[in-house]
Amino acid sequence: MDNAIPELDQIKRQLMTLHRPKKPKMLVVDDEPDNLDLLYRTFRRDFNVLKAESGIRALEVLGIEGEVAVIISDQRMPEMKGTEFLSKTVPQFPNTVRIILTGFTDIEDLVDAINSGQVYKYITKPWDPNELKMVVQKAAETYEVLKQRTEELHRAQNQIQLLATIMQTAVDYPSLEASLEPMATAVSDNFLADACILQLVEGNVLMPAQGSHTSGQIVENWLADDPLVLEAISSQTMQGAVNIAGDTALASLPHYQKSGIQAHLSVPVIHKGRSIALMSIQWKQPCSLRPDELTTVHLAAQQVALVLTSFQGH
Repeated sequence: MDNAIPELDQIKRQLMTLHRPKKPKMLVVDDEPDNLDLLYRTFRRDFNVLKAESGIRALEVLGIEGEVAVIISDQRMPEMKGTEFLSKTVPQFPNTVRIILTGFTDIEDLVDAINSGQVYKYITKPWDPNELKMVVQKAAETYEVLKQRTEELHRAQNQIQLLATIMQTAVDYPSLEASLEPMATAVSDNFLADACILQLVEGNVLMPAQGSHTSGQIVENWLADDPLVLEAISSQTMQGAVNIAGDTALASLPHYQKSGIQAHLSVPVIHKGRSIALMSIQWKQPCSLRPDELTTVHLAAQQVALVLTSFQGH
């Protein structure tokens, strides 16, 4: 595993370069245009600020834009109070941090909203811009922590499920050849890939026996002509291009032009120091994996090796 670490780090750096952090999204809601514009001007430098003039319109914006880091909403608005609007956002966007602006003493509504976890903090009007900026900064930090914890839990659950599914193929399928396609399907589904090909290797040469899973149109198997694949097999290290359009040498290859594949991870499946299979994971857009998810790819390859070698003892 140690010789794979430099290659993993190299691909992780590619992913980090490709997915530079963007401005977090913020939604500001107020029925007074002047307040709405003031909030927009206050935060537009640090946030991608979305505006809505009512709770109903704000729900429509969230339906289009998806999750935002922070919502700032006025409390007293026609049709729908701020606390009522914010409560409607909790089920779908539990990690979003909500701040209420209030210019009157509607304490009961605010206390209920805060106690139920629907509101992070309330700010009285007229607000102090510096105080509001500090509150929003802390709110954004809180959102990032919540989001990170949720994503880590989700990835851990997916990792456990993927490895269990791969291992189960040793029980559910009668032969090594029959196990290839279900394992390729499990990997493809877990990483939202457009294609995954799992192909046996013997003496550093790809064998005819393979299993594949594709999303939509069948992807032609061109692995024997791919430099990433050949390098992965010979070096026994994961090889990858997370944005093929940005790699002149790969982008000019006919099979990438024809297939439309824009990201490719080529992962050797190794047992007792030799490559016994090759796992090719392909996407038709630049790779959306997080750098730490490469560890799961590596673990999946190790699990596939255990399954394949288990059939040798049958």
